[in-house]
Order: sequence, then C-alpha cells, then structure tokens
Amino acid sequence: MRTDSLFYRLFQDWPDLVLELAGLATPAVGYTLRAEEIKQTGFRLDGVLVPPADRPDGPLVFVETQFQRDPDFHARWFSELFLYLYRRPPRPAWRAVALFPNRATEGPAEAAYARLLADPWVKRVYLEEALQAPAPTRGVRVLGLMLAPPDEVVATAKALLAEPAHAGEWPDAALADWVETLLVYKLPRLSREEIRKMLDMLNVELKQTRFYQEVFAEGLEEGRQEGRQEGQQEGQRQERVRIARSLLDLIADDRLLAEKTGLSEADVRVLRAKGG
Repeated sequence: MRTDSLFYRLFQDWPDLVLELAGLATPAVGYTLRAEEIKQTGFRLDGVLVPPADRPDGPLVFVETQFQRDPDFHARWFSELFLYLYRRPPRPAWRAVALFPNRATEGPAEAAYARLLADPWVKRVYLEEALQAPAPTRGVRVLGLMLAPPDEVVATAKALLAEPAHAGEWPDAALADWVETLLVYKLPRLSREEIRKMLDMLNVELKQTRFYQEVFAEGLEEGRQEGRQEGQQEGQRQERVRIARSLLDLIADDRLLAEKTGLSEADVRVLRAKGG
C-alpha cells in the first residue's frame, strides 16, 4: 500500500516524532512540516521540518519514508536535499532522516554516497529494528502499526490508544483518528463501523476525520468552479470524482469508496484502473 499521505499527516501533527527519529533533542515548538517540490526538476521531498522564525539557529530536518525498494534512492534523496539547499539561501544547519521498514528495503549504498551516509547529520531508521529495542517509544510503536500483521494490528492499536499521551505527543483524539484511518487502509474488508467497534470507538465517522474534510473541501471548491463553467450537475460529478481520486489510496474497498463519494462502484473501478 502507498503510505506517503499517512506518514506526512502523522509527522505534520507530531513534529517531536521527526526530531526523535533524527536523534535531536531540539524542542519541536514552532516547527512546521512542509512537502516541498523543487520546481523544474520533478523532485519532491517527503517532508522538510522547518524551525520557527524566532529560532534561526534551529536545524532544518529532512524526513523521507521509503517502504519500497528503489536502487536509486540515495542518489535521488541527496540530489533533492542539496538542490533544496542550493535554491533556498540562507542555508542553515540541517539533519536528514530516512525511515525504512528494514535494511533489505534500503539495499546497498553506492560508493558515491558512503561518506554522506556515515555523516552524523544523516540518520537511517529501520523500523523493524527500532521496534525490537528494549523500550521503543510510543512514537516508534505507532509507526510500527504500518508493519503489524492484519490479525494483530487491531489489538496493537487498541493497546496504544489506551496509553495516556505525554508532553510533546499527539493528543489522544487526533491519534485515534489517524489510527482509524490506517486501519481502513490495512483492513479494507471491514466497514468503518466494524473498525470503530473493534477499537471501542463508536462515535467517529469517516467524514469527521481531518483527512476526509480537507479532501472534501478541496473537491467542493473545485466542483463549484467547474459547476460555474460547465453546469452545476457536471460540476457536482467532478467534485465526487476529485474526492474519489484523493481517497483511492486511503480506501481500498470499491463499495465503501462508492458509498462515501456518491459514485457508482463501476465509476470507482474505472478510476482505480486508470490509477486515479
């Protein structure tokens, strides 16, 4: 499954977790995460954690999640990183962290990047190994839900949600929303209601999640614009298609996606076959 949007949302609302992965003790207050696209190159960084304006000495933190094997990963990652710095003076201190499920996914590093990968400013985190540490943090265990087998993920998630949040962690309600969204990803055969029941959360609808609301708002505005140009009915259909495209990776079950967007299952299958 594609997980970029889930990771981005988690890191955006929980910047302390990015700093933890990067091995930094810097306070996260004021840090904001951005998904930066480097114009005219096609490069897009997963996330850049930017310090607040009143702390110019705080380091930039580049965070990349790589859950599929890519033999060009190191070349692409460092090219994006240094091109970003080149185009955005002044250039502060920085750190970079890449998150992999395991070492096999990263693969061997080419000699051109060996010295960079050994630099203390660059850190690689292998989630399977981090989970096997004597006392993995709650943040690492939340990330570990990505790797949990389907027959274990609900129980693991429920145990995590039962733990009280500590300073710097995501509030319980926001974490519950993210976990529920992840389970829709991992357990497409289950309805949203069934997942809520398994988690003992009976009062959250998909339309109440922030991710859905953001996608819906974008789709609504786009639909309104198209409605003014092409007619209200066509604009409404385009709105539904826009929302469905944005949720293709989030909801794997065609029936559920059709139900939530107002499209037919046939329409959803066509969108999925076209890759959005």
